[in-house]
Amino acid sequence: MCRTRALAATFLAAGLMTLSACSGSDGSTDGSSSEDRATQPAQQASPSAEAAAEGHGHYAEPAKARPLRAGESRTTIAMPGSYTPSAPYGTGTDDYRCFLLDPELQKDAWLTGTHVLPGNPDVVHHVILFQVPPEQAAAAEAKDAAEDGEGWTCFGGTGLDAFQNVDDAAWIGAWAPGGKESVVKPGFGVRLAKGSRIVMQVHYNLLAGIGPDTSAAQLRLAPGKRPYEALHTMLLPAPVELPCRAKHDDGPLCDRDAALADVKERFGAEGNTADLLHVLCGTKPQPGEVQSCVRTLAEPMTIHGVAGHMHLLGRSITIEVNPGTPQARTILDIPVWDFDDQGSRPIAPIHLEPFQQVKVTCRHVQWLRDKLPSFEGQPDRYVVWGEGTTDEMCLGMLQITRP
Repeated sequence: MCRTRALAATFLAAGLMTLSACSGSDGSTDGSSSEDRATQPAQQASPSAEAAAEGHGHYAEPAKARPLRAGESRTTIAMPGSYTPSAPYGTGTDDYRCFLLDPELQKDAWLTGTHVLPGNPDVVHHVILFQVPPEQAAAAEAKDAAEDGEGWTCFGGTGLDAFQNVDDAAWIGAWAPGGKESVVKPGFGVRLAKGSRIVMQVHYNLLAGIGPDTSAAQLRLAPGKRPYEALHTMLLPAPVELPCRAKHDDGPLCDRDAALADVKERFGAEGNTADLLHVLCGTKPQPGEVQSCVRTLAEPMTIHGVAGHMHLLGRSITIEVNPGTPQARTILDIPVWDFDDQGSRPIAPIHLEPFQQVKVTCRHVQWLRDKLPSFEGQPDRYVVWGEGTTDEMCLGMLQITRP
């Protein structure tokens, strides 16, 4: 079983490294309790924000950059040209597009921060930056050239690796509503070799429109000769098995098999993630609002930061270390999920040894679809893990170092 789960972990990574950003709020303030109140994304005072509030869009200005530290520099990478999103398989309301960017690294460097600049924040609902080592640059260029227009379709990960490891994900930065410039603490960074490329994955929510976009990102770099500790990202996904409500369960997609087939139609092979997660977690599909996944560590690590990710039906998320033991400790606890607050959180370092465990738990609720414009006109459906704006995820993220 352990070998099976390890294989599942490598296979799943491509589908799990999506930070699918989605949004929507009716903006109402009816005095209801936190249990009955929908998450209400903060709106910016701008015409774009007003348009987003009236429909299915979301407007989020990137935060200002923080001052550079001694010896650091910035380089800006941007999409090579404007891209107008569309549903790549002819159905669905989401487009994931990857763009190959060159930071022109003449020497090895430490990446010490990222600042994503969404070009059209009305339609850009997440950005993830992935590193491409020099030996993979030619394959990335070939993939870029294989599709017409800027970039290539990339539900899940970048599509450059058939198998990737969720225990050591390739992403180096991300932006979603609420995200600010990410700056690591002194003495740490992500190692970038000379000649490395960057893939910028952008999720476009077509419910918000199909306007053109040219997004960019600033990389904060330090000299590669510095004796920094290398940071890595570990992903903690869990299944989503949210059934229809009792009074709304007569719809065609209230059957799990039908809902899963719909996800596969919209996202191709990435639709298999919903079932593969149960292999990774050693679980079986059990309908319910609360789902968890416990992972047993194969090697020692130290946790320095945590983050969580869900979509619009998410209600709460927690991450624990050593669950069910006297040493149990909660390192992330978001009792009322706020889609507009997805930034990572630094924590005092926690060291874990092999065979110790980490656990992610999420709660999703169907009643939120009655509150949010993104679900207008959409009946209940059995919700499983999916890439789209109105699908769901349960994902914990750990920023770690290894000996």
